Amino acid sequence: MQLLVSPSSITEAKDSTAADIIDVKKPSEGSLGANFPWVIREIKSFSHKPVSAAIGDFDFRPGGASLAAYGAACAGADYVKIGLAFEGTEQAREVISAVVRAVKEEFPKKFVVIAAYSDYKRMHSISPFDMAPIAAECGADFAMVDTGIKDRQSTFAFMDEKTLRSFTETNKDLGLGTALAGSLKFEDIDALKRINPEIIGVRGMVCGGDRNATVREDLIKTALAMIR
Repeated sequence: MQLLVSPSSITEAKDSTAADIIDVKKPSEGSLGANFPWVIREIKSFSHKPVSAAIGDFDFRPGGASLAAYGAACAGADYVKIGLAFEGTEQAREVISAVVRAVKEEFPKKFVVIAAYSDYKRMHSISPFDMAPIAAECGADFAMVDTGIKDRQSTFAFMDEKTLRSFTETNKDLGLGTALAGSLKFEDIDALKRINPEIIGVRGMVCGGDRNATVREDLIKTALAMIR
């Protein structure tokens, strides 16, 4: 497993370079809130690790999503990540295919990450299990699960270990990598190792339990030691 850490600023990003992937987002704008292109660009300029960028929790706006994805890729993101905050498989297919095309036509080696939410029922959005086959068909690289509503409830509150293992195994059969996030805690790491996704995404875990606090380098190193 690789550890993806989500700093909210350039200063925090400089304290996050021990992570396997540095994820640029703006937590004040949502679960997968987008940060500014100049922030992505600056972090990419000093990071020796791959940089991921969230582009937002999108409703059905394929044009806006594709342009945001292209902007993130142009700004230097190695992974471009979108959250699908709407229902409907055909709508999902339209957004995912637009985002994949926007990134892959010019940057074929960059990764596209499609996220659905473990709490999709209360989000009134597409299920991760319905999203993943569409992501594979459209040429995305990763299917991700995150929590959409940040009220400190973990992904494990909505999808248990067995369900997450099934999601991960299904993704492998589809040719997708899996990324898991959503208020993950240190005590979840043993279960995560059994589930064995390619990436786990954290913020609160490495901020001392409060995602609104500051990323701590010592907690990143603790997390890395635990997942190795």
